[in-house]
Amino acid sequence: MFEPVKIAPSILSADFMNMRADIETIERGGAGYVHVDVMDGHFVPNLTLGVPFVKQLKKIASIPLDVHLMISNPLVQLPWFLDAGADIVTVHLEALDEVEGEVGQAIGMIKAAGAKAALSIKPDTPVARIAPHIGSLDMVLVMSVYPGFSGQSYIEGSDARVAEVVALAEGAGANPLIEVDGGMGVKTAGLVASCGADVLVAGNAVFGAPDPAVAIAEITAAAEAARREADIRE
Repeated sequence: MFEPVKIAPSILSADFMNMRADIETIERGGAGYVHVDVMDGHFVPNLTLGVPFVKQLKKIASIPLDVHLMISNPLVQLPWFLDAGADIVTVHLEALDEVEGEVGQAIGMIKAAGAKAALSIKPDTPVARIAPHIGSLDMVLVMSVYPGFSGQSYIEGSDARVAEVVALAEGAGANPLIEVDGGMGVKTAGLVASCGADVLVAGNAVFGAPDPAVAIAEITAAAEAARREADIRE
């Protein structure tokens, strides 16, 4: 928590006919990660990227692949994406059977493969449900929109959920990165960064901008400025 803010541009908003050029642009612009949205048409209504795409993306990206699995059967598919080269893998708490210990199984599989493990929660999932796992996580992804489609507006109050994750982690003596996905841009970056978010997923705000590199710099600056202001107030 409270690492230098990094931007993870979501390639769901990139130009799929010019993916190499778009990846090179965000790398030059200082992006920290490439965010890869994997949707299966079951856990969420949309259908997007798969294992072959991630495998090819790994060949051209020089920054870590942040692979967000919005799928209904993560325990089945995790080995595929890990083998394809995912550096950080996020699974959804809601897609796993907590009673059967599937969350722990997923985290263990990811770490055993040498990748970083992240757990995501939807906007209506209580933050407290990640408490049993917070000490094992490298990152927590707080959704600030309902997963399934790009270009949605930020859900007000998501920053309070980030603060909840921070408090939960501090109480457990844990230090996961905190990522926020949904409606991130210059106007919203400060809201979540000032509460403890370290990684901001931005799709349209980066790839829809006239200059994605400038957009990354502007979002980062807004986040860091809000963080400094929060420190002054404290």
